[in-house]
Amino acid sequence: MFSITVRDHLMVAHSFRGEVFGPAQRLHGATFLVDATFRRSELDADNIVVDIGLATQQLGEILGELNYRNLDDEEAFAGINTSTEFLAKVIADRLADRVAAGSLGEGARALTGLSVTLHESHVAWASYERQL
Repeated sequence: MFSITVRDHLMVAHSFRGEVFGPAQRLHGATFLVDATFRRSELDADNIVVDIGLATQQLGEILGELNYRNLDDEEAFAGINTSTEFLAKVIADRLADRVAAGSLGEGARALTGLSVTLHESHVAWASYERQL
């Protein structure tokens, strides 16, 4: 299996509901380092997994929709605990939609999977992996 990873970052504010979150129930900021990994079993005719430039651009656009936002105020996340794990899935699903739409190039349609990892700090991170 071949893979390529591109990286960006995301800064949001949010709060959580539930005693399990302790002080994070209060509004707080979070800065995530975001890795998006694209996978396929065989390289394309150009011997690449996906166009790195397009993958970087599309990840940046998706993160731009969330960056510098208070997620508690976003209608799409109303009543949802926007945990690191949840946000990894949101970003992965949005990337998958763009792959299907051809935004990462026609060759990307042969991708078999992708994963998104959000690094909360140097000691904690969460990922979501999905098939394409």
